[in-house]
Amino acid sequence: MSKSQFVDFRAVKREVSMVQVLEHYGLMSQMHRNGDSITGACPIHGGQNKTAFRVSISKNCWNCFSRCESGGNVLDFVSKKENVSLLKAANLLVKWFKLKVESPTRGSDDSPRPQKTESQVRGKSKPKHESPKSDQADDAIGENKPLEFALKNLQPEHPYLTQRGLSAETIHTFGLGFCSKGLLTGRIAIPIHDTRGEIVAYSGRWPGEPAEDTPKYKLPGGFKKSLELFNLHRALQQSPEQPLVIVEGFFDCLKLWQHGARRVVALMGSTLSSAQEELIRKHTHSQTRVLVMLDEDDAGRAGRDDIALRLLRFCFVKSHSFENAGTQPEHLSAEQVRQIIGGVR
Repeated sequence: MSKSQFVDFRAVKREVSMVQVLEHYGLMSQMHRNGDSITGACPIHGGQNKTAFRVSISKNCWNCFSRCESGGNVLDFVSKKENVSLLKAANLLVKWFKLKVESPTRGSDDSPRPQKTESQVRGKSKPKHESPKSDQADDAIGENKPLEFALKNLQPEHPYLTQRGLSAETIHTFGLGFCSKGLLTGRIAIPIHDTRGEIVAYSGRWPGEPAEDTPKYKLPGGFKKSLELFNLHRALQQSPEQPLVIVEGFFDCLKLWQHGARRVVALMGSTLSSAQEELIRKHTHSQTRVLVMLDEDDAGRAGRDDIALRLLRFCFVKSHSFENAGTQPEHLSAEQVRQIIGGVR
């Protein structure tokens, strides 16, 4: 295979808009544009419903809410329209729009570039986030082996847990508790399970605001959180008719679970790794409804846009944005959670 056949997917998506693609096919005259949105009949399956096909101009993505029940980015659109592979679609876009894109150094991988690990940035100041963020390598490989021990004598009645609004049932179900000795001494221990329900790590949350040189969260060395989705093993036990809700942090997940959204998982950060994407793909299908509900901050907004674009390839995705900056899912009341979940159709 010649080198010229490889195309940087990121560059193509960055250079070509859905508007340009629709214009190339002569479809814009059949569409209705209103601000950031474009609607019309689906050009993929040739439908007649003039509101079934929708495009977000700012997010540069599309979705069909009729027979196709699919969506994605410009590559996905051309791939389905021409009935070709993503690589062939990328080459067509390069040809049509005379793009000058360099070949990627790691093949045509469409996932975000790996971010630096905690060890790589040690010694540099890092922002303190409520959930551990941005320290996972997206291309982590291997597996997290089940622990050969379980923390004993955790104290579930610690006041910090009730201060965070957790009920005794939630604390008991998730096995939370204050650790008085061992590696997590002085922290709230949060068990992390794999899809089989086996504990692969404990995260330690400092109960309150820690000192300047003390991180809020502590994870064991060698544990790759990019390989896991917190609470996935419980979420998989719920009815697949319920939306799968994706949040950032442990307490977002805990509070939504407590409010009745039992099919909820946490990224343990604001980015979706390739391994986490594969976990979601493995346990969903084109009829699955996914709700991406990250924190209303810069990292959360960037994360939810990236996640929505990636998951749209194989399931129905809806992103939720909060009206007020700084809002997190754990701030929601039970009624607000019911309303938001109920709106995912």
